[in-house]
Amino acid sequence: MQTTSENILNVTLLEPKLKHPTIFIRFDELAEGENLIIHNDHDPKPLYYQMLGERGNIFIWEYLEEGPEWWKVKITKRVSGENDETLGQIAAKDLRKAQVFKKYGLDFCCGGKKTVKEACAEKGLDVTLIEQELQQTEKVASSRPLPYGDWSLDFLADYIVNTHHTYVAKSLPDIRAYAFKVSKVHGHRHAELFQIHQLVEEINTELVSHMAKEEQILFPYIKELVTATKNTQPYHAQHLGSVQGPINMMEVEHEMVGSAMAKIRDLSNNYLLPEEACASYSLLYRFLAEFEEDIHLHIHLENNILFPKALELEKTLTIQ
Repeated sequence: MQTTSENILNVTLLEPKLKHPTIFIRFDELAEGENLIIHNDHDPKPLYYQMLGERGNIFIWEYLEEGPEWWKVKITKRVSGENDETLGQIAAKDLRKAQVFKKYGLDFCCGGKKTVKEACAEKGLDVTLIEQELQQTEKVASSRPLPYGDWSLDFLADYIVNTHHTYVAKSLPDIRAYAFKVSKVHGHRHAELFQIHQLVEEINTELVSHMAKEEQILFPYIKELVTATKNTQPYHAQHLGSVQGPINMMEVEHEMVGSAMAKIRDLSNNYLLPEEACASYSLLYRFLAEFEEDIHLHIHLENNILFPKALELEKTLTIQ
């Protein structure tokens, strides 16, 4: 067995039957937070799955080099108490990573409470590939993203209303009109348009009520929590009991809207226009794609940032 003080193991110098057992021994000897770098002449991905099955989710797997001659992988032992972050938590910290989730159809807003491993397992995706792409986003220069997670909750709530609620209120009437028009003109050849029109109507009904409840009940309550914190005083919760109840309701409604948008994407074959599509047909699909993009960010800001922080804030206050 060849090693160095940098804790590198050249697996190619081991007998085949000793490769995995040796790696397991070396990994077990690591202290929490320490790592082992293995060098191999082929992708050691089977080792990843074996380690996950026999040791559980107690390690971080990171490719340092991927062929064609050498594969180098850094295996780090997790620190106790550190759990896998959820899709929502990852996106909340770095929204660039949401583009990877979108690429592979991983729901980071409504389904944001799942870990990457859980979400990949459900869709039959290669988790090592997804994690690798997530790591790559950190190396890509980009414009400075809006620091949603740093904003005060009252400011974030106002931002959601002024940006996303306003967008929904402005765009949905046009989407409804085009969905109705296009289904009447082209529905005889593309029956999915009738279903898309129905789903748009369901989304409209849900969101009109949903946004009113947020603006009139939930968001003012969250602002009351913020005010109580700033003034270091008790707050009154007789009207809600706890912020948990309305948050649960909002998340259920988010799930309904997210599911309806996913059905529309499936029915439209990812907004693929048929050859005979008219201008209205093209506008409908463009509006729907833009609406879906906005609703994902809208729900992400609430489910993954505003709501969890409001729940934590409420725990720190005394109810009067």
